[in-house]
Amino acid sequence: MATPVMMPKVGISVETCILTKWHKQKGDAVKAGEVLFTYETDKSTLDEAAPVDGTLLATFFAEDDVVPVMVNVAVIGNEGENIAEFAPAGEADEAPAAAPAAEAAPAAEAAPAAAAPVAEAKPREGFIAVSPRARVLAEKLGVDVRLATPTGAEGRVCENDIRTLAANGPVATKAAAGAFAGEAGTGIGGKFSTADIGKAAPAAAEAAAPAAAAPAYVDEKMPGIRKVIAKTMTTSLTTIPQLTHTTTFDATEIMGYRKKLKANAEALGLPNITVTDLIIYAVSRVLAKEEHRALNANLIDGDTMRYFTDVNIGLAVDTPRGLMVPTIVAANKMSLVEISEAAKELANACKKGDISPDKLSGASFTISNVGAFGIESFTPVINPPQTGILGVNSVMTRVREKDGQISTYQAMGLSLTYDHRALDGVPASKFLVDLKAMLENITILLAK
Repeated sequence: MATPVMMPKVGISVETCILTKWHKQKGDAVKAGEVLFTYETDKSTLDEAAPVDGTLLATFFAEDDVVPVMVNVAVIGNEGENIAEFAPAGEADEAPAAAPAAEAAPAAEAAPAAAAPVAEAKPREGFIAVSPRARVLAEKLGVDVRLATPTGAEGRVCENDIRTLAANGPVATKAAAGAFAGEAGTGIGGKFSTADIGKAAPAAAEAAAPAAAAPAYVDEKMPGIRKVIAKTMTTSLTTIPQLTHTTTFDATEIMGYRKKLKANAEALGLPNITVTDLIIYAVSRVLAKEEHRALNANLIDGDTMRYFTDVNIGLAVDTPRGLMVPTIVAANKMSLVEISEAAKELANACKKGDISPDKLSGASFTISNVGAFGIESFTPVINPPQTGILGVNSVMTRVREKDGQISTYQAMGLSLTYDHRALDGVPASKFLVDLKAMLENITILLAK
């Protein structure tokens, strides 16, 4: 029995996803649990596995297509099964188109000369829609995208079309690619080589010089996550009056405590508790105070303050796909070990690209630590509708005088950016003062 495979709905707010890669092609045998395709939401990249064993009978969307959630993208079943009922509205099923080609195969074998027209095919003129993956693959394999027969949505050349062309059509070597115009070549495997350049059409020869020149630039569309970051940051900086206060605190105690934890983690069965974990713990306790509730809030529509009962900390995580901010819910009720474990679990899920979109929302305040890169001070940008974000900077050696004696100490920088519509400079400064006191006496705070 044929089984449809839908684009899953991941998260309450996700309505569409981008189908970024097919791991199986139509006609391939698949087993339940094997990755069928990869898709991307506006915040993460995920894999979808085959639900059953069988043959991939049809795919209804090409790579890079935007697909609504809960819509069929493929069908798995047995050869010969009727799959027309599973095709989404407006999408043609690829399976019926394969039958004529299969029937024509014996004729092609009976008349080898019939393959010649493939080599005589001429490039299409005018604009040709080509997916980014297909264009890269064409350059790698030395084929002319103008000779490919498009099978993607709206007549777009997709990656499979390039592979088909490379297997059956004319191919050029890299050295001869500039003069290649679709003719059959005399090189290995029928490639169009530099020896064939003089035989090419005059028009192709004239175009060789500019085509061979290295491009001055490359245009690439932003991936979905980058677009979301760009939109969020633009909205933040153009709609929120933001100010940043900076200070430092004596990090001697917190660094010493962290060193002890690290040295005894294995013996005590503790996770690798980081400075960021300790700062999250301290921030969650400070924000829980009534006098700092304006920073543990969201400003909705510019005139409504949403004050949170618990402190939900957003943790900025750098990933290969861009910045992600998962949420540690109710951090003020967690122990230091629980915060450390939650932070690591969320960060790892972000880096692997399989985090649920629901875990990337709901934060009441955000922390961004760039101290590992030696940054002494920066201006973090608020993640709306939040009213504040704390930047954590590097540890620096500073000099101070006490009782007439000069000494050095380790100082760590803090940068608080706040929404001036939600609170003023004095309350923002008082938050930093309280946080500084807690961080400088972290062992006392943990004893409570």
